Amino acid sequence: MTQDHTARHRQRPSRAPHTPSTPGCRSGPRHPGRIPSTRDPSARPRAEDASNDGDTVDVTGGNGQPQPDENHPADHPTAPPTPNPEHDPGHAPERDQGRPDKPGPDSTADRTGHEHRSLAHAGIARTDPPPERPKEPGGGILMGRPFGVPVYVAPSWFLVAALITWVFGGQLDRVLPELGALRYLVSLFFAVAFYASVLVHELAHTIAALRFKLPVRRIQLQFFGGVSEIEKEAETPGREFVLAFVGPLLSLVLAGLFYLALKPVEPGTVPGVLLAGLMISNLIVAIFNLLPGLPLDGGRMLRAVVWKITGRPMTGTVAAAWVGRALAVSVLIGLPLLNQSRTLGGDRDVSGMDTVTDALLAAILAAIIWTGAGNSLRMARLREHLPDLRARTLTRRAVPVQSDTPLSEGLRRANAAGARALVVVDADGTPLSLVREAAIVGIPEHRRPWVPVSELAQDLTDGMRVSAELSGEALLDTLRATPATEYLVVENTGEIYGVLSAADVERAFVKAMARPS
Repeated sequence: MTQDHTARHRQRPSRAPHTPSTPGCRSGPRHPGRIPSTRDPSARPRAEDASNDGDTVDVTGGNGQPQPDENHPADHPTAPPTPNPEHDPGHAPERDQGRPDKPGPDSTADRTGHEHRSLAHAGIARTDPPPERPKEPGGGILMGRPFGVPVYVAPSWFLVAALITWVFGGQLDRVLPELGALRYLVSLFFAVAFYASVLVHELAHTIAALRFKLPVRRIQLQFFGGVSEIEKEAETPGREFVLAFVGPLLSLVLAGLFYLALKPVEPGTVPGVLLAGLMISNLIVAIFNLLPGLPLDGGRMLRAVVWKITGRPMTGTVAAAWVGRALAVSVLIGLPLLNQSRTLGGDRDVSGMDTVTDALLAAILAAIIWTGAGNSLRMARLREHLPDLRARTLTRRAVPVQSDTPLSEGLRRANAAGARALVVVDADGTPLSLVREAAIVGIPEHRRPWVPVSELAQDLTDGMRVSAELSGEALLDTLRATPATEYLVVENTGEIYGVLSAADVERAFVKAMARPS
C-alpha cells in the first residue's frame, strides 16, 4: 500500500510525491482550492507568462496612465498604461488620505516590457472572474475515524468485492461442493476480511505518519486496495523508509498470524479455507508492495535509500520512479507469460478466456504502476519548485481608501500609484476589508462614481491576513485553511504590505509545474 501525500498510499500496485503501496496500496501527496494543493497539478492547463496575462483585473483608475514616482527604478516604464501588477509586489500605501502607497519592488513584468493594462479601462471586457475553487472530492462512504483520520469506502470497492466473491466462490465450489449457494456468502465474508487486512496495512502507514507529525487527510479503500493520503513529505530519508516499510511489515505479521491460526484448524473446512486464503492474500500484498518501484512501498524505500546516499530527495524519486516504470513493463509482459507457462497456476488448463483475463489484469496493474510512478515524478518536481512561490513577490500593490470612497475615486488613486488592489481602512488606517476584484468587474464605468467601495468589499478575517514571509508549502497551507479570492499581506510588524490574489498564486503554481526540473 502506498502513501498518498498530499502523499497517498494505495493498497494496489499503483499522490504524488510520497507513496508507499501494497497491491492496493500507494502513496502520493496532494494539494490545494484553487489554491493549488500539492494535489494533481497535471490537470491544470499550462499557464502563460504572468506578465503577459490580459485576463486579470487591474484595480487601477480610468485613464490607465500611472504617474511617475521617484521611487520607481530607472528601468520601470512610464509611458505605457498602468504597470501590470501580475507579479508586481508593493508595500502598503501611506496612511494619509488620498496619498498613494509607495511602490514595492519592481516586477519582472515591468522589466520585460510586456503589454500593461489598466483594470478599470477597456481591458475589463476581456477579464474573466477568478475561477471557482473546486469542492473537496467525495471519499465515498464514511466508515469511521480511527485515530481521528476518516476512513472511506469508495464505490469501486463494491465492484472488486463482487469480483472476489464470484472468483473465490468458484474455487470454493471445487473444494467444498457441499456448501452450494452458501459458498458466495463465505466468499463475501472473505472479501470483507481481506479488505479489513488492507485497512490494517493502511493504518500502519497512518500511525507512523501521525507519529512523525505528518497530517493524514484520509484513508480510502478502493478497487485495487487502499490509499493513505498523507499531506506532507517525511523530513528525512530515515523517516521516509520507516513510513513506507511499516505497511508491508504489518501485512507480513497478519500473514503469520493467519498461519498460526490455521495450524489447529482442520483442512478442507470453511474456517480452514478462509484462514488459508487470508494468509496467502496478505503474503502477496506484502511481497508485491516490497517491489522496489514507485508508487509501491518498496519504491518509497528505494527512494529513501538513494536520498540518503545522494543527499537529494529528487534524485531518489527519479530513480525509484524509473524502476517503477520498468516494473510496470515487466508486469505487463511477464504476468501473462507466467500464467501461460502454468508457473502460477499449477496443473490447471489454461483456456482462451483465462489468457484474456490474465492479459487484462496485467494491463490494469501495469497502468496503475506506470501512472503512479509518473505522478510521483510530477509531485517531486512540484515540491522542488514550491519554494519559488513567495507571498512577498506575488503580492499586488494596494492603496488605502475609506469605506465611503466612491469606486471611481479609489480606482483613480490606485491607477496613479500603479497599484492593483484597494484596502478599506478606518479613520486610523486600520484595514477593515478588501475590495473584491471580481466585484469591480461587474460595475459599469458610468456607475462607479455612485458606488462606495464598501459595497464591493469582503470583511477581513484572521485567516485572510498573510505574512509576507510565507513561501512554498507553508503559503499554500495557509491559503487553503481560509479559502478566499484575496488576502491582506502584512509584515511581521503588522504593517500592510499589499494584497495577494488567489488567482495569482494559482498561475504561479502552474508555471512552477511547467518548468523542467
